[in-house]
Amino acid sequence: MNHTFHIPVLGLGYSIDTPLKVARYGIASTLSIVDDELIERMRGYHAQLNGEFYEPVLKTEEDARARRITLYLNMVDRLVKRQIEQLKQLPFEPGNDLCRYFELLPENSRLRQGYDLMLDYPEGSQKAYFRELLKNEITAGAIDVNIMSKVDKMNYTAAGEPAGELNTDALAALRGFAQSTLTSSVIMSAGLNPRLYSYLETFPDFFPDKNGRFAKKVILKVSDFRSAFIQAKFLAKKGIWVSEFRIESGLNCGGHAFATEGFLLGPILEEFKQKRREMASELFQGFQQALAEKGITCPSEPVQRLTVQGGIGTAEENEFLRDHYRVDGTGWGSPFLLVPEVTNVDQHSLQQLEQAVEADYYVSNASPLGILFNNFKKSSAEQLRLKRLEHNRPGSPCTKKYLCTNTEFTEQPICTASREYQYLKLNQLEVAGLPDTELEQARQAVTEKICLCEGLCASAYIKYDMLNPRENKAVAICPGPNLTYFNRCYSLEEMVKHIYGTIDLLQKVKRPHMFIKELNLYIEYLQNDLQAQLREITDKKRKQLYKFKAQLQEGIGYYQSLFTDSNNHTSKLVKDWLSELSIFEAKLQSIQI
Repeated sequence: MNHTFHIPVLGLGYSIDTPLKVARYGIASTLSIVDDELIERMRGYHAQLNGEFYEPVLKTEEDARARRITLYLNMVDRLVKRQIEQLKQLPFEPGNDLCRYFELLPENSRLRQGYDLMLDYPEGSQKAYFRELLKNEITAGAIDVNIMSKVDKMNYTAAGEPAGELNTDALAALRGFAQSTLTSSVIMSAGLNPRLYSYLETFPDFFPDKNGRFAKKVILKVSDFRSAFIQAKFLAKKGIWVSEFRIESGLNCGGHAFATEGFLLGPILEEFKQKRREMASELFQGFQQALAEKGITCPSEPVQRLTVQGGIGTAEENEFLRDHYRVDGTGWGSPFLLVPEVTNVDQHSLQQLEQAVEADYYVSNASPLGILFNNFKKSSAEQLRLKRLEHNRPGSPCTKKYLCTNTEFTEQPICTASREYQYLKLNQLEVAGLPDTELEQARQAVTEKICLCEGLCASAYIKYDMLNPRENKAVAICPGPNLTYFNRCYSLEEMVKHIYGTIDLLQKVKRPHMFIKELNLYIEYLQNDLQAQLREITDKKRKQLYKFKAQLQEGIGYYQSLFTDSNNHTSKLVKDWLSELSIFEAKLQSIQI
């Protein structure tokens, strides 16, 4: 890989066509394959834009979800390959896409140094030969896909009968990717889904060929070593190799936030660093045994990459993660929401993000999945939610039904953000005889949920002028808290140069170290969790909170040693970090359980 960073999945629609914008420059990116309705409409849009024939796949057709995903991914694959061929036909002229490809590369990369050397060559046959060598080295960035493994609702036929286990949302999405022409990876996030993981076995592309190469790879997005090892073992026993562990900060990230039991990112990375080799060896043994039972051989242990994402904001942090923890790459997500040529953020939301302050970014319970969700107070989806409450019309119309998981009142699952559920639940609360304060808290917990199925797509539809009549215009956006330090729109060049350290977009911005920021978020999380238990706390919960607090204290000790021993930073920076750690340590100690 020529670049050392990737762009992770950003909501449903924000990175849905990002590969068409960055893959030709060798930059890897990820798109979500949760929403096949969005995917189908994007296929129609890009087909028309590129003069391709488009025949819609209707939702009522057989295996429509998987086919929609396959056709869109095939088109993206085809268009990116076309872009690369067109790139190679260009002359080396300043300002064009060919020169841009090389100039976006890190200055210490072999290919960038070769390009710089070529520019200094005198005109002649040697320079012409050099140019062709460089062109032959051009490769597209990976076009990866993301599946939230727990977003896997059962679907039903028109007659109301279950459509079968192979047609649940996650399995159909995986089938759509597996049957595509892409040579890339599926990223499994949100934990182990045994049915989905087992389904990988049915597709030959996930097994190595005679040379040990994979047509399709598996990446696990994880938040700690233990869960990573458990999931990877489960897969290895089925002959499926995890080609990358993508470690994400539990709270200092965008989208859904999966808090650990108090384990902080630094200690988590340290555990991976210490145990990575041992884990890979053990996994390979189980992997080889499972392959042998299938009559497949793998001559050598496949590569297993380690990357990290969530809250990285400076080139210094980026470099430290790569050098100290020996990770193979880093993920930069939320900052790219302010790069209009890369992601799909509508103009109004862009302006709101540019003007945002730290208090506008918060961890909420807005997700119908019951998982913490990084929210943005100024989003039009949040404003619409509040307006509906004012008019005594809580909840949203439920049209897409991807997040229908609740069967409290109905036989078939419904969504907790839906008008139907909130009406039924609020009526139940009214007759429950709760004290006024408790009743109000319970009401807020119900009405805090927002429709993510429409909200996380709306921005893309607005940007491309694709909104249907009467379609919801409310935009839900889920940046990580790190975005507060970026305060204007940037070009792709600016953001990439910032990542690699040739410019500093945050030069005059006061910003805590990413590890300290995450620590603060975890202390706030502990305080909120404790507050929620004030009326009644069980012994089990008390023990869990004690353990959580102790784990944070251990993390602080780790960071104090890490920063004290650091040779990569100025003494003033280290002094500032240690001072901030002391402040948060005192804050943690003041929390009484």
